[in-house]
Amino acid sequence: NITGELDQMQRRHDWVLQHGGTCVMVCVHSVGLSGMTALRRYAQLPLHAHRAGWGYLSRSPALGWDFRPWQLLWRLAGADHLHVNGLRNKFSEPDEVVVRAARSVQEPWFEGQLPASVPVFSSAQTGLQAHDTYAALGNDDLIVTAGGGIFGHPQGVADGVTALRDAWEAARSGQSLQEAAKERAALRSALTFW
Repeated sequence: NITGELDQMQRRHDWVLQHGGTCVMVCVHSVGLSGMTALRRYAQLPLHAHRAGWGYLSRSPALGWDFRPWQLLWRLAGADHLHVNGLRNKFSEPDEVVVRAARSVQEPWFEGQLPASVPVFSSAQTGLQAHDTYAALGNDDLIVTAGGGIFGHPQGVADGVTALRDAWEAARSGQSLQEAAKERAALRSALTFW
Protein backbone atom coordinates (compact mmCIF):
# COMPACT_ATOMS: atom_id res chain seq x y z
CA ASN A 1 0.00 0.00 0.00
CA ILE A 2 1.72 3.17 -1.19
CA THR A 3 -1.14 5.57 -0.35
CA GLY A 4 0.07 9.03 0.62
CA GLU A 5 1.01 12.42 -0.82
CA LEU A 6 1.98 12.26 -4.50
CA ASP A 7 5.73 12.54 -3.87
CA GLN A 8 5.48 9.83 -1.19
CA MET A 9 3.58 7.53 -3.55
CA GLN A 10 6.18 8.05 -6.26
CA ARG A 11 9.04 7.22 -3.85
CA ARG A 12 7.18 4.18 -2.52
CA HIS A 13 6.39 3.03 -6.06
CA ASP A 14 10.06 3.29 -6.99
CA TRP A 15 11.11 1.37 -3.88
CA VAL A 16 8.69 -1.47 -4.72
CA LEU A 17 9.89 -1.50 -8.34
CA GLN A 18 13.57 -1.54 -7.33
CA HIS A 19 12.95 -4.46 -4.98
CA GLY A 20 11.24 -6.62 -7.61
CA GLY A 21 7.62 -5.86 -6.74
CA THR A 22 5.06 -6.36 -9.48
CA CYS A 23 2.15 -4.21 -8.28
CA VAL A 24 1.30 -1.40 -5.87
CA MET A 25 -1.94 -0.68 -4.02
CA VAL A 26 -3.60 2.70 -3.50
CA CYS A 27 -6.63 3.56 -1.35
CA VAL A 28 -8.52 5.58 -3.93
CA HIS A 29 -10.72 7.60 -1.60
CA SER A 30 -7.60 8.83 0.18
CA VAL A 31 -5.71 9.97 -2.92
CA GLY A 32 -8.61 11.21 -5.05
CA LEU A 33 -9.02 11.16 -8.81
CA SER A 34 -6.27 13.70 -9.46
CA GLY A 35 -3.82 11.78 -7.25
CA MET A 36 -4.66 8.52 -9.02
CA THR A 37 -4.32 10.11 -12.45
CA ALA A 38 -0.94 11.63 -11.57
CA LEU A 39 0.29 8.32 -10.16
CA ARG A 40 -0.88 6.46 -13.29
CA ARG A 41 1.13 8.84 -15.47
CA TYR A 42 4.20 8.13 -13.32
CA ALA A 43 3.85 4.45 -12.44
CA GLN A 44 5.48 1.58 -14.28
CA LEU A 45 3.66 -1.00 -12.17
CA PRO A 46 -0.03 -1.96 -12.22
CA LEU A 47 -2.20 0.03 -9.80
CA HIS A 48 -4.35 -2.01 -7.43
CA ALA A 49 -7.26 0.23 -6.37
CA HIS A 50 -8.62 -0.43 -2.88
CA ARG A 51 -12.02 1.09 -2.18
CA ALA A 52 -11.63 1.53 1.60
CA GLY A 53 -14.63 3.56 2.72
CA TRP A 54 -17.02 2.25 0.07
CA GLY A 55 -19.39 1.05 2.79
CA TYR A 56 -20.17 4.55 4.04
CA LEU A 57 -20.95 5.66 0.49
CA SER A 58 -23.03 2.72 -0.62
CA ARG A 59 -25.12 1.51 2.31
CA SER A 60 -27.86 4.10 2.08
CA PRO A 61 -29.70 4.38 -1.25
CA ALA A 62 -30.51 7.97 -0.25
CA LEU A 63 -26.89 8.95 -1.01
CA GLY A 64 -27.22 7.90 -4.66
CA TRP A 65 -23.90 6.06 -5.01
CA ASP A 66 -23.69 3.19 -7.48
CA PHE A 67 -20.61 1.08 -8.21
CA ARG A 68 -20.95 1.10 -12.00
CA PRO A 69 -20.22 4.80 -12.65
CA TRP A 70 -17.85 4.92 -9.64
CA GLN A 71 -15.63 2.15 -11.03
CA LEU A 72 -15.61 3.76 -14.45
CA LEU A 73 -14.14 6.97 -13.00
CA TRP A 74 -11.33 5.03 -11.31
CA ARG A 75 -10.64 2.98 -14.42
CA LEU A 76 -10.41 6.21 -16.43
CA ALA A 77 -8.00 7.54 -13.79
CA GLY A 78 -5.78 4.49 -14.28
CA ALA A 79 -6.84 1.67 -11.95
CA ASP A 80 -5.75 -1.73 -13.23
CA HIS A 81 -7.44 -3.73 -10.45
CA LEU A 82 -10.55 -2.72 -8.49
CA HIS A 83 -11.93 -4.27 -5.30
CA VAL A 84 -15.52 -5.49 -5.67
CA ASN A 85 -15.97 -7.28 -2.30
CA GLY A 86 -16.62 -11.04 -2.50
CA LEU A 87 -19.33 -13.67 -2.46
CA ARG A 88 -20.57 -14.52 1.05
CA ASN A 89 -18.51 -11.63 2.35
CA LYS A 90 -18.24 -10.16 5.83
CA PHE A 91 -19.62 -6.77 4.81
CA SER A 92 -23.11 -5.56 3.84
CA GLU A 93 -23.26 -6.19 0.09
CA PRO A 94 -25.31 -9.15 -1.14
CA ASP A 95 -23.80 -11.52 -3.69
CA GLU A 96 -25.81 -10.16 -6.63
CA VAL A 97 -24.38 -6.67 -6.02
CA VAL A 98 -20.85 -8.09 -5.88
CA VAL A 99 -21.33 -9.99 -9.15
CA ARG A 100 -22.79 -6.90 -10.86
CA ALA A 101 -19.76 -4.90 -9.66
CA ALA A 102 -17.29 -7.51 -10.95
CA ARG A 103 -18.99 -7.67 -14.33
CA SER A 104 -18.88 -3.89 -14.65
CA VAL A 105 -15.11 -3.88 -14.01
CA GLN A 106 -14.63 -6.56 -16.67
CA GLU A 107 -16.80 -4.77 -19.21
CA PRO A 108 -14.76 -3.37 -22.12
CA TRP A 109 -15.19 0.30 -22.92
CA PHE A 110 -15.41 -0.38 -26.65
CA GLU A 111 -16.73 -3.30 -28.68
CA GLY A 112 -14.06 -5.91 -29.31
CA GLN A 113 -11.71 -4.50 -26.68
CA LEU A 114 -10.27 -6.70 -23.94
CA PRO A 115 -11.29 -5.78 -20.40
CA ALA A 116 -9.17 -2.88 -19.23
CA SER A 117 -9.33 -3.74 -15.53
CA VAL A 118 -9.53 -6.77 -13.26
CA PRO A 119 -12.01 -7.20 -10.38
CA VAL A 120 -10.55 -8.08 -6.98
CA PHE A 121 -12.58 -10.40 -4.77
CA SER A 122 -11.88 -9.92 -1.08
CA SER A 123 -13.54 -10.07 2.34
CA ALA A 124 -13.59 -13.55 3.92
CA GLN A 125 -12.70 -15.33 0.69
CA THR A 126 -11.57 -18.97 0.61
CA GLY A 127 -11.76 -21.76 -1.92
CA LEU A 128 -15.37 -22.32 -0.87
CA GLN A 129 -16.44 -19.39 -3.06
CA ALA A 130 -14.46 -20.51 -6.14
CA HIS A 131 -17.25 -22.49 -7.84
CA ASP A 132 -19.94 -19.87 -7.27
CA THR A 133 -17.66 -17.00 -8.30
CA TYR A 134 -16.57 -18.80 -11.46
CA ALA A 135 -20.16 -19.71 -12.34
CA ALA A 136 -21.40 -16.16 -11.75
CA LEU A 137 -18.74 -14.53 -13.93
CA GLY A 138 -18.19 -17.29 -16.47
CA ASN A 139 -14.43 -16.68 -16.35
CA ASP A 140 -11.48 -16.47 -14.00
CA ASP A 141 -10.16 -13.08 -15.11
CA LEU A 142 -10.05 -11.86 -11.53
CA ILE A 143 -7.89 -11.62 -8.43
CA VAL A 144 -8.79 -13.32 -5.15
CA THR A 145 -7.30 -11.90 -1.97
CA ALA A 146 -7.81 -14.57 0.66
CA GLY A 147 -5.69 -13.70 3.68
CA GLY A 148 -7.34 -15.96 6.25
CA GLY A 149 -8.19 -18.53 3.60
CA ILE A 150 -4.46 -18.92 2.93
CA PHE A 151 -2.64 -17.97 6.14
CA GLY A 152 -5.05 -19.95 8.31
CA HIS A 153 -4.45 -23.29 6.58
CA PRO A 154 -3.71 -25.98 9.21
CA GLN A 155 -0.50 -27.02 7.40
CA GLY A 156 0.75 -23.50 6.72
CA VAL A 157 0.82 -20.81 4.07
CA ALA A 158 2.21 -22.91 1.19
CA ASP A 159 -0.61 -25.43 1.57
CA GLY A 160 -3.07 -22.53 1.86
CA VAL A 161 -1.96 -21.25 -1.54
CA THR A 162 -2.08 -24.76 -3.01
CA ALA A 163 -5.58 -25.37 -1.62
CA LEU A 164 -6.92 -22.12 -3.07
CA ARG A 165 -5.40 -22.92 -6.47
CA ASP A 166 -6.81 -26.45 -6.30
CA ALA A 167 -10.28 -25.09 -5.53
CA TRP A 168 -10.13 -22.78 -8.54
CA GLU A 169 -8.83 -25.56 -10.79
CA ALA A 170 -11.76 -27.71 -9.67
CA ALA A 171 -14.17 -24.85 -10.44
CA ARG A 172 -12.70 -24.38 -13.93
CA SER A 173 -12.86 -28.11 -14.70
CA GLY A 174 -16.37 -28.60 -13.29
CA GLN A 175 -15.18 -30.95 -10.55
CA SER A 176 -16.78 -30.60 -7.11
CA LEU A 177 -14.61 -29.55 -4.17
CA GLN A 178 -15.31 -32.86 -2.47
CA GLU A 179 -14.16 -34.85 -5.51
CA ALA A 180 -11.08 -32.67 -5.98
CA ALA A 181 -10.20 -33.01 -2.28
CA LYS A 182 -9.96 -36.80 -2.63
CA GLU A 183 -6.91 -36.31 -4.86
CA ARG A 184 -5.44 -33.16 -3.27
CA ALA A 185 -4.22 -33.25 0.33
CA ALA A 186 -3.93 -29.48 0.83
CA LEU A 187 -7.49 -28.95 -0.36
CA ARG A 188 -8.76 -31.83 1.79
CA SER A 189 -7.22 -30.23 4.92
CA ALA A 190 -8.51 -26.79 3.95
CA LEU A 191 -12.10 -27.97 3.62
CA THR A 192 -12.17 -28.84 7.31
CA PHE A 193 -10.74 -25.40 8.15
CA TRP A 194 -12.73 -23.23 5.71
